[in-house]
Amino acid sequence: MRAVVQRVASAKVEVAEQITGQIGHGLLVLIAVHEQDTEKDIQWMVDKLLALRLFNDEEGKMNLSCQEIGGDLLVVSQFTLYGDCRKGRRPSYSHSAPVQLAEPMYHKFVERLKTSGLKVQEGVFQAHMQVSLVNDGPVTVVVDSPRP
Repeated sequence: MRAVVQRVASAKVEVAEQITGQIGHGLLVLIAVHEQDTEKDIQWMVDKLLALRLFNDEEGKMNLSCQEIGGDLLVVSQFTLYGDCRKGRRPSYSHSAPVQLAEPMYHKFVERLKTSGLKVQEGVFQAHMQVSLVNDGPVTVVVDSPRP
């Protein structure tokens, strides 16, 4: 799995001019499923995101996790994160999981995040979405689950 994680003051996602997810202070997580991902990748990514220290402590150092600050999570599926732009002018998405694999894994990922007790909102899988955010910092990191 690959995630682009942004620390945000607020974020929202809309589908057909309807808000499907909206959060305050927390993390916007753009997530893609790789063709070789398994259940282990889901749990690895959930554990990593909940423990990732991207929030400032009282000394201004990034020492606190989203879970520690009680932050919100907005999860948006984005298969284009596996776009390979090394050849030609059109990205290849050959390493993105097919919909039959990606959709159930995405939903399992979201459900596992919800067990953290944090507010978890989401976009709509395979929909055309408009994502708005106020990046806090800005802080943006890319997280890849380990490949075998």
